[in-house]
Amino acid sequence: MNAKETEDIFRNSFGIYIHIPFCKQKCYYCDFVSFAKKEEMIEQYINALKKEIKYKLNGKDKIDTIYIGGGTPSVINSKYIVEVLEEIYSIVGFDKTREVTIEVNPGTVDKEKIEDYKRAKINRISLGLQTTNDTILKSIGRIHTYKQFEEAYKLIQQVGFTNINVDLMLALPNQTLEDLDRSLKQVMNLKPTHISVYSLILEEGTKLEDLINKKVLDLPSDDIERKMYWKTKEVLENNGYIHYEISNFAKESYESKHNSNCWNQQEYYGFGVAAHSYINNVRYSNIEDLSQYIKNIENEEYNKIKQVNEIQTKISKAKEYMILKLRTIAGVEIKEYKAKFQENPLYTYRKEIEKLTESELLEIDGDNIKLTAKGIDFANLVWEEFV
Repeated sequence: MNAKETEDIFRNSFGIYIHIPFCKQKCYYCDFVSFAKKEEMIEQYINALKKEIKYKLNGKDKIDTIYIGGGTPSVINSKYIVEVLEEIYSIVGFDKTREVTIEVNPGTVDKEKIEDYKRAKINRISLGLQTTNDTILKSIGRIHTYKQFEEAYKLIQQVGFTNINVDLMLALPNQTLEDLDRSLKQVMNLKPTHISVYSLILEEGTKLEDLINKKVLDLPSDDIERKMYWKTKEVLENNGYIHYEISNFAKESYESKHNSNCWNQQEYYGFGVAAHSYINNVRYSNIEDLSQYIKNIENEEYNKIKQVNEIQTKISKAKEYMILKLRTIAGVEIKEYKAKFQENPLYTYRKEIEKLTESELLEIDGDNIKLTAKGIDFANLVWEEFV
């Protein structure tokens, strides 16, 4: 079966996102909905999560991918992860599911947990590292050292996982190009199948923002941050990694299926506090209050956990599609856009495309509209044209 036939099979299937909001300690740069020192609520939360899954899922749904994120999913007892996945499999089965990912923090995982993940049919591990520099790790509130990361990575391999992503970050406090080069080389020596590389975004209200404002820590300049990005791209591509999305690199056939589906506007269910869903052209999210989420589900008031963020029109869906596909290196396939929206994007967005091509931010390469090298550096300006 070729790649297109495989994609056709899963075109009408769903993804699942499961949010585990608990952490041992919140990273200083994090503004996600997550909670430290709430261990007493874990069991209650898992029970509520399973009830939400049972209420929302239909046995006729075909589930393509499952992604367990956080927070720190690996901080909780692995029996809870097993229970949640077994709840899903009992409703929709497993035979149609291609990819099941869990995010893991090196400071919160052991062999028993990893073995439980394997038994629960998880087949992809996303391991958070950020940098191999222990001083920088400590400065951003990470709870592990590089040695602990290496130990966790080897355990994951020993248990039998072959599809492993490693997260790295650019433009961290006091990070240099030499730090980055060292991190890339050390990670590549482990031969992960996928590497995600994100530029630090200084989020309002985070501890890191406070440390930067107080001059306790310094961030690299924008110029250094871009040099880091292009250095990363060069090094990873020279070592056999395919740059398939602005922040993501993979060995051949190991692209993240869950994320790729999202960039193609495939529908997905989100379960848990603050989890987002995309069903029937409606984007909505669950409430962010942990206690209220649990209480509403215990009272079977499911309508009270959901808040609608957007009801898409054909126009807004098409614009979103342009933005999502222009995150990918391949860009927008004109033929695919025509099939999806019965319009030619070169005509629908002729003014935007003309402006962006004249600015050398976009190019038309055969059947694809995609970012140029300059466009990658100024991608936000490109996406703004389709808002």
